Amino acid sequence: MEHLPQEAGAAGARRAVAGRPGRLIAGAGAVVVVAALAYWLGGIGGSGGEAAPGPSPTPSPSATLTVPDVYKRVGPSVVVIQAGKSLGTGVIAADDGTILTAHHVVKGAKDVNLTFADGTKAKAVVSSSNPKRDVATLKPAKLPEIVVPATLGGGVAVGAPVVAIGNPLGLAYSVSTGVVSGLDRSAEQGDLSGLIQFDASVNPGSSGGPLLDARGLLIGIVVSIADPGGDEAFAGIAFAVPIGVALGGEDGEGPDGPRI
Repeated sequence: MEHLPQEAGAAGARRAVAGRPGRLIAGAGAVVVVAALAYWLGGIGGSGGEAAPGPSPTPSPSATLTVPDVYKRVGPSVVVIQAGKSLGTGVIAADDGTILTAHHVVKGAKDVNLTFADGTKAKAVVSSSNPKRDVATLKPAKLPEIVVPATLGGGVAVGAPVVAIGNPLGLAYSVSTGVVSGLDRSAEQGDLSGLIQFDASVNPGSSGGPLLDARGLLIGIVVSIADPGGDEAFAGIAFAVPIGVALGGEDGEGPDGPRI
């Protein structure tokens, strides 16, 4: 599984990380969810530790939506994150503007800048992080006039349709679709486990973005892809941390590695 970093500058989307799990960060000045019961939200694993702040449960939409409707509903919740030389994605997870993203997107960054869907720009600080689960929360210094948090999802089933929204290769607010390919997956190197496997296309810059079900509910946070060729090319296998784990997983240091 390949964690795909993309450095700033002309190197952009060209930096390859061969044969290892790749977390989805991109670089280059390109412009890009508590869990009271983790298992209820479809999470696998994660116990103890600090839970990230989040919104009160929201009634779940019952009808299946078209992909354009999913994008229309959740797009305003998606945030472009520029952290030092790395570009990633985040999703507004609470009414107070708390943003959930992948830990590796903001790890070690002294300066974290956000661009909201309406164009509002703001600085942010890391308010909590869980390196073992590769998730972190950000607190923005400024919020858009209208804050639109994503709605939390429930259980995940193999074969169910999914939608990913992110900033692959710096192409902000890109949408891709697929299905849940498997559950309880682990990275080849073992640094991440209990993951949702899916086949919606994601690439460097997608890391930290939302994985959504057919009702537009947030079911996971995108963190990595499989890259057997070591060329940062999407091979049809991607992974997300289940939302229950992302919101209530254990803390602790995890190993470093190539990232997207």
